[in-house]
Formats: sequence, structure tokens, C-alpha cells
Amino acid sequence: MVRLQKFLADAGVAARRGGEKIILAGRVTVNGQVVRQLGTKVDPARDEVAVDGKQVRARRKIYLALHKPPGCVCSRRDDLGRPTIYDLLPREWQTIPSVGRLDFNSEGLIFLSNDGQFALRLTHPRHGVRKQYLATVAGPVDAAMLGRFTRGVVQGGETLRAQSARLISTGRARSVVELELAEGKNREVRRLFESQGLALRRLQRTRIGRIKLGELKPGRWRALTGTEIKTLLAEP
Repeated sequence: MVRLQKFLADAGVAARRGGEKIILAGRVTVNGQVVRQLGTKVDPARDEVAVDGKQVRARRKIYLALHKPPGCVCSRRDDLGRPTIYDLLPREWQTIPSVGRLDFNSEGLIFLSNDGQFALRLTHPRHGVRKQYLATVAGPVDAAMLGRFTRGVVQGGETLRAQSARLISTGRARSVVELELAEGKNREVRRLFESQGLALRRLQRTRIGRIKLGELKPGRWRALTGTEIKTLLAEP
């Protein structure tokens, strides 16, 4: 059993507040009876819900993991005509929103879902779901720089901070750093390195919450398992 306004939101009729207005206006019927009581519960498998006389069905919720390759955008359409991640998906899933974004040159793990609550849980800063990245930069990186990243640096009027930073390898020409972030500010990893005068050569997101990119090949996707979805929703 679910609350009627949640059912309407899941069916794509309106967000929860909008659903409440529709209910209070007497536009919703359950099994042929007008319902104006907020908090009314319905059984999606048995009850017949209609809005303005038209039957409403809950949408099947989709949860996908995609390995975004570099050189494509996360928008459904691009004004510059660049490839999008939706070119990689079956036609029936090309309206499913991405959960957050990776910029054009970045690659790695990204989720797509038509479950708004799932998306909010993973992207809103107050939930602090951690995301792990592997960054390859031009030039040397030392422990002092990593310490600045975890303490926080100010760039463009914002404080950027990594939850953890680990040096994988370093040299005069190239360094590889593993970073873990919780807030996901716009281009945050790139801006962290730019604040230190270093250019990012490659950026790959390798983990969201406890879900790893693993063996998923660039351009390929898979459905998240029920256990993975529950794990992500339970992230602290």
C-alpha cells in the first residue's frame, strides 16, 4: 500500500505537492469514488486510480548503470550536435533522466533512473553520497597538495573539498590520483587541480556509493540489481 500522492508521483502525473492539489480539487477517483483525503492509501496492484476520468498506472521504475565514454554529453539533445549517452541506450529508454552528470571529456560510472526519489537521494548534497574518481594530471603531485584537497581550497568563490585523496603514482610528466568526493559541485575535480596549476588529462568516475564501475566496458550499460538499489538508498 502506498499513499495516493506518492502513487500519482510515481505515475508521472505530478510531483507530490502537485498531486496533493489534484486530490484536494476532487479530480482523483479510486475505484470510481472521488477521494479528497490526503494520506489515503491505495494498492497499485488492485485499486483503479483515475485523474479527470482517465485511468492512471504507476510507471515501471528503471535503474541503469552506464559506463559513459569520453566525448559525449549527458543531455538528451545537444545544441552542438555532439554524441549523447542516449545514443548508447535502447530507444525505449531514451527519456530516462541521468542521475547527475559527467562532463563531455569525463568518463566512467553514471546512473539513469525514472525514480525521482532515488535520483534526489544520490545527488542532493545533504545526503553526502560519496563518489570516487581516478584522475590523471600533467605534472607532479605531492602529499602537501593532497592535504590541501582534503582541507579544502577556495576556487571561483566556492570551497572545494575532497573527502579523501590518495596518490597512485607520480612523476615529472604525469600523476595519477584517486579522489573521493561527497558534494559533487560543478567540475569539482577539474577545479581542484586547476587551483594548483595542474591540467587534468583524464578523469574517470569509478564508484558511486558502494557500486563500482567494475568490468563494465565503455559505452555499455546494465540494470542495477535490487540489492544494489537498496544499498544506494541506504547510503549514509
